[in-house]
Amino acid sequence: MPEAPLISYSRNVHSQCGEDGILAELRRRLRLNSGSFVEFGAWDGKHLSNTYALLADGWKGVYIEGDETRFADLLKMKEAHGDSVVAVCAYVGVCGPDSLDELLSKTFIPLEFDVLSIDIDSYDFQVWFSLTNYSPKIVIIEGNSQVLPGIWQVHQPGICQGSSFTALVALGEHKGYKLVCHTGNLIFVRKNLVDSLGIDSASLIFPETLFNYQKHFEEMAYAQQMLADEAQRPPRDSPLRRLYRRIKTQLKR
Repeated sequence: MPEAPLISYSRNVHSQCGEDGILAELRRRLRLNSGSFVEFGAWDGKHLSNTYALLADGWKGVYIEGDETRFADLLKMKEAHGDSVVAVCAYVGVCGPDSLDELLSKTFIPLEFDVLSIDIDSYDFQVWFSLTNYSPKIVIIEGNSQVLPGIWQVHQPGICQGSSFTALVALGEHKGYKLVCHTGNLIFVRKNLVDSLGIDSASLIFPETLFNYQKHFEEMAYAQQMLADEAQRPPRDSPLRRLYRRIKTQLKR
């Protein structure tokens, strides 16, 4: 008999969309009492992190952050955890010395580590596609939940933002993974481990049934509000904006 859907275990301690609770349940089903993880962009390693709860529970991990200000905050967090954390200042690319394979090769992380969390708001698809030397058990990757299933979209700057649910599911299949949950992030498990999860077979055959429509509508509402707010702002070079800047300058004198 299938176990309860993983989305029902959603709970946030540090994560944003319930990933802490879902990972805890995946760990139970996969019997992962300890392990290792990789997360990027990591910010300070704690804010909206999908893996900090693992670190707090004794796991070891690699945090990668390219922004120098945020990386300074990440180093402060590392001080509290010592050798359990490797902090890397880099923007992850898809080839060369900044590729994920190359960055991880300089760390302790094993080839079959346990959890990979990808959240860079752009080239998430391309970075996962480029990873060839490592095979994590669980992958959490950000997608654009405004795009409904059935639409193929891969991030292209200035054309479309982020990658679609359908594109990421196809990539997961290509790399040997099955989608097991969608929180806004897509959560995949390596195919050789899926049988132990007790997931309804229909969800594995038809991953579109896991699409989180609540998250979709939340993101659409947010986008519409942003557009409405922007529409109410006068153009940057309008007479009203120039008057506002003059008044603001005078008030500072």
